[in-house]
Amino acid sequence: MPFVAPRKIRRIAINTGGGDAPGLNAVIRAVTLSANNRGWEVIGIKRGYSSLLGGDPCVVLSNTSVRGIAHLGGTILGTTNKGNPFETYITFPGRRRRLAAEIIVEELQRLQVDGLIAVGGDGSLSIAHGLMQMGVPVIGVPKTIDNDLSGTDRTFGFDTAVSTATECLDKLHSTAQAHDRVMVVELMGRYAGWIALHAGLSSSCDVILIPEIPYDMKKVAAHLRKRKKGGRPYAIVVVAEGAVEAGGSLVFAEAKQQAREQRLGGVAEYVAERIQKMTGQETRSLVLGHLQRGGSPTTNDRLLALRFGAAAVRLAEEGKWGHMVAYKPPTMSSVPIEEAIRTRKLVSVTSDTIMTVRELGVCLGD
Repeated sequence: MPFVAPRKIRRIAINTGGGDAPGLNAVIRAVTLSANNRGWEVIGIKRGYSSLLGGDPCVVLSNTSVRGIAHLGGTILGTTNKGNPFETYITFPGRRRRLAAEIIVEELQRLQVDGLIAVGGDGSLSIAHGLMQMGVPVIGVPKTIDNDLSGTDRTFGFDTAVSTATECLDKLHSTAQAHDRVMVVELMGRYAGWIALHAGLSSSCDVILIPEIPYDMKKVAAHLRKRKKGGRPYAIVVVAEGAVEAGGSLVFAEAKQQAREQRLGGVAEYVAERIQKMTGQETRSLVLGHLQRGGSPTTNDRLLALRFGAAAVRLAEEGKWGHMVAYKPPTMSSVPIEEAIRTRKLVSVTSDTIMTVRELGVCLGD
């Protein structure tokens, strides 16, 4: 039988799912210390839910085991975005084939876990919400470098990703100017252009293309020709991986034959080829890719992640199961997980940041 929220918490579990993000270890540290200081035991589930499905065993997290990890990138628990337990069936030797989600619930019961802290993006939180429907007390912690989760003003990892992208873009200005080239840089952002917008604006890029604003290559080319005519025959173009040409479609990397989901990639190369053909300017493309995920979290992300972790334990203590921690400056609050995953947080085309981009003369492709 599914279990219900306990009156008294003795043991909680924490896992990290989906893509890694700078700040995950800070969340783990904050959850562990906050829970241990309340007399609770903390169990770390390895690689998503793998520990509960025959993978590496769970680990007990103590104050000692999380010492000195807040500044580290990655996650000491590992992560995975392979397989949805509500769509995956598992057969253990000598046992019948069963839905992975059912096994997860039973294993949490067997381990006498009183509640789960699930750290992840919309996919991971959707799974956590499903487990909640099966009786698992869950607190969600929002994690995505794309900053596109609803219900929270900011997610940890975003500031680090923008800082990394900005540093790379800054370095490209000198080589673009030295060779009179147009450099087209592809940044992460499948559905939302937060990283491209913030990094592109802060690094003084000339064109910024994001998913929220379909771009017109004729207008992009006209902007670059005008720039060249004005004595600046070089430019930096930033494009989010999910940006779409008006009347066109998403650009995907060559998909593996058995891939469940096509992987975005190649929009920078596509845009670069079009620019060179339409303007005659020498153009190069570059994909930053996973560089944006790596490295130590910035101070802002480290502090935000620590606050998220501590707030998650407070919510558990208050019995607010089924909620996700939400940053509403200057305080931490919470929203139902169901509400947080209902819609994505996209860049508003009437926002102050977009207005600033336009007033500085940066082309958005429209």
